[in-house]
Amino acid sequence: VQLQASGGGTVQAGGSLGLSCVASERIPRTYGWYWFRQAPGKERESVAAISVGGVRKFYADSVKGRFIISRDDAKNSVYLQMSNLKPEDTAVYYCAVHPSFSPVGRAWDSMYDRGEGTQVTVSS
Repeated sequence: VQLQASGGGTVQAGGSLGLSCVASERIPRTYGWYWFRQAPGKERESVAAISVGGVRKFYADSVKGRFIISRDDAKNSVYLQMSNLKPEDTAVYYCAVHPSFSPVGRAWDSMYDRGEGTQVTVSS
């Protein structure tokens, strides 16, 4: 399965961006969707995750209250709405799926399918 993230760009601090990720094939509704990001010189980190039906969600402390993850199983897609963006949010953002949801996020290497990233740049 190929995952393609899109929606990245350059925005001023305090602004908003919405990311999308679509799978090339059907993703089982029981799978968890995940967003990761990697800033220059830093390790890739788990940013957000969403369980089956969107019932449970995980957010990294650094994005809580500013980012919202959602999914649309009919479209094999996951979304990340980002608001009140900060320069430290600058990174390449990636989406991925795993057969199960983890309330504490997951490591990138453990993901079942992983997509290419989209660059988000936040200027101060």
